[in-house]
Amino acid sequence: MMCAERMQRIIQAIILGFIMGLAGAQMFKVAFLVMLAMMISLLVAGITGFCPGLIILKKIFPPCEENNVKDNN
Repeated sequence: MMCAERMQRIIQAIILGFIMGLAGAQMFKVAFLVMLAMMISLLVAGITGFCPGLIILKKIFPPCEENNVKDNN
């Protein structure tokens, strides 16, 4: 079953693909702004441990820790 952290990584991959598409369409300013926003959010999440996207995803999907505990039992 999908968990919140896995979904976050899938969404990040989709956003990176979207950025590549924007760059390929020569929309460099938009691609740069989206990439900058993603980099800032990843830095904030890495430094502080606070990730608004993950908080929202945990309301929809179970956290991965719960899946690991259920799988091990």
